[in-house]
Parts: sequence; structure tokens; C-alpha cells
Amino acid sequence: MSTSTPVDGKATATPRGKISGAVWTALALVYVVWGSTYLGIRIVVETMPPFLSAGARFITAGLLLAGVVAWRYGPAALIATRAQLGSATLVGLLLILGGNGLVVLAETSVPSGLAALLVAAVPMWVVVLRASTGDRPPPRTLGGVLVGLAGLAVLTSPGLSGAVRLSGVLMVVVASVLWSLGSFSASKLTLPSNPFTGSAYQMLAGGAAAVVVGLLRGEQRGLDPAAFSTASWLALGYLVLFGSLVGFTAYVWLLQAAPLSLVSTYAYVNPVVAVALGALILDEALTWPIVVGGGIVVAAVGVIVSTERTKR
Repeated sequence: MSTSTPVDGKATATPRGKISGAVWTALALVYVVWGSTYLGIRIVVETMPPFLSAGARFITAGLLLAGVVAWRYGPAALIATRAQLGSATLVGLLLILGGNGLVVLAETSVPSGLAALLVAAVPMWVVVLRASTGDRPPPRTLGGVLVGLAGLAVLTSPGLSGAVRLSGVLMVVVASVLWSLGSFSASKLTLPSNPFTGSAYQMLAGGAAAVVVGLLRGEQRGLDPAAFSTASWLALGYLVLFGSLVGFTAYVWLLQAAPLSLVSTYAYVNPVVAVALGALILDEALTWPIVVGGGIVVAAVGVIVSTERTKR
């Protein structure tokens, strides 16, 4: 999951002539890396506690990113006001603890592909939040939201039928709403001017909170790192280095170097990648609710994203 969304009002990239090979490379990274994080999470929680592993991931990634910022821009780039730190902490709690943390917990019982398709509804929830604050989305956007909600209804049917835990499905839905709220809030709050600095503080705040929640849940009781599988360790390392660093860095660079209309396509490509990887690597079943409901949600998000980007 990213720390931004194509309809949160912050992306401002404009077309700059011919699309370079570097842009296509960065876009491929965002497609594959962010799409594969759901698979990585599923492998991590096979043997690792959900919130403690998520906390370790984001604290490590946040420290690494802060180091990169200090090296690339100088230590002064990490300076932030109290208001900026407060805003970054709030956004981090919504995005990392709420949005990502609940997905990690849910993936202990929900297939990674289904989780990704449910999270794909984030642009829909952002539109709902905008409308609740007085914004007037165009009719086509609202139509996309209604269609997407119908797709979500189909996607939740595995939980209603008992095929997967309903609690896990509902957790992912709540996570997507919290992620949307975090993305929406980020466009309204005063954050550090350097987006990498802001992201580092968000990761650190959210990661620390995830560790606290893990301890409160008792995930440390009987914890035996020797019992963690090699696959889980490798997946955790992948999430730190690629999911939280490479993917985000590529996304931020794309916002400055490529047309927003191109960058925004990640919102409906990521879930397709996640479903494909889950089926190929983990043998996750492609049931009719996942295929039909997922297709409806992805199509609805495509309509919303395409409509929103024409307004810029």
C-alpha cells in the first residue's frame, strides 16, 4: 500500500513529452512491487505475529528512509515543526496502524488477492469523504462509487457464506476506509515540505504504534524467533526494502516525471497483480465472487480515476 492516492488532491504531475524508459521502469516497479506486497504480507504472517512484524517493517523502513533523506538532502531536511510532526503522526496512525495494520491482521485468515481487491476501493472512499465535506464530485465519479459498492457487496460474499472469515473481510474494509481517511487528511494537514521526510515520520509513528498494539494483544507471549520460517524472514525483508522504500520512492519520482493519467493506473493494476500472484504462488482459489466482484471494483476505480484526472 502506498502513502498517497490518485484522488487525494496532492499529485500534480503533468505530461512532459515522450515517456522515457526510466518512467516505464519506475511504473513497472510500482505495479509489481505494490501489487506483490499483499503476497509478502500473507507469507510473513504464516509464522510471524501480525502487528509486531508490521511494526518492525515500518520502523526499519522509516529509519532507512530518514537516513537516505539525511544523506541525499542533508540532516536539515529532517527538521520539522511540532505541527508538522503532529500531522505526520496522525497520518501515520491512520495509514500504517489502521490501514496497513488491519490488512496484515486480516491476512491471517483472508487470501491476499481478496484483500487487495477490497483495498482497491480506497479511491471510492476518498470520493465519499470529499462529498461529506462539501465537495461536489461529478456524476460519473458518483456513478463509479455506486458501481464499486456493488462490487464490494459481491466481494464480501465469501465471508457471508463462510468461505473465509467474515471478521477478516470486514477488517480489510475498515482498513481501506482508514487508509482513505489518512490519504484525505494528508491533503489537508501541514506536513514536512520534503515528502520523503514526511513519509519517514509517518512510518516511524505508525510502526511504533503497531508494536504497542502487538504488545497489548500479547503477541510477545511465547514468541520464538527461531520458529519464524525463512520464507517469512525473506518476505519481511522484501516488504521493508521494496514495498516501503523502492515502491514509494518510485511513486514519488513518477509524480514529478510522468503524466498523472499514467501514474494513476497503479490503483487498478495493483489488485490484478496481487490476485495473479496469490493464485500462482499460494494457490489461492479464483472463486466467482473474487473474479466478478473484483472485476466490478477494478472497473469502477478505473472510471473514478479517469474522471478525476480529467479535472486537473
